[in-house]
Amino acid sequence: MVPTADRQKATVLVRIGFKQLDPRILPDMGVKVTFLRADGEAAAPQGKPAILVPKGAVREENDRSVVFIVRGNRVERRAVKVSGPDGDRVEVVAGLEPGDPVVVAPPPGLRDGAVVMVK
Repeated sequence: MVPTADRQKATVLVRIGFKQLDPRILPDMGVKVTFLRADGEAAAPQGKPAILVPKGAVREENDRSVVFIVRGNRVERRAVKVSGPDGDRVEVVAGLEPGDPVVVAPPPGLRDGAVVMVK
């Protein structure tokens, strides 16, 4: 059986089996899964959440990916390492911490240290 995604709920129904049954697992419970890359490494390391940003937030400058984050009332250019796309977002695997406020659609003239106002 080939699973199909429910686009409105952003889910895929799958069946799993357990080697050892745990009495805390009940029918109709939801689970969070981590997909493995081709090399067998987890997409997001255990215990560390994946950081996803809109594709438009990432710029390519001199063969490097950069984003702008907001610090107070100024922006800071930050080099990042990105992984594969996830729909209209990309995973940032290095250079950002969860909760860093990212400029979603930086204008072409935005420079490091520019004064901004958060709306």
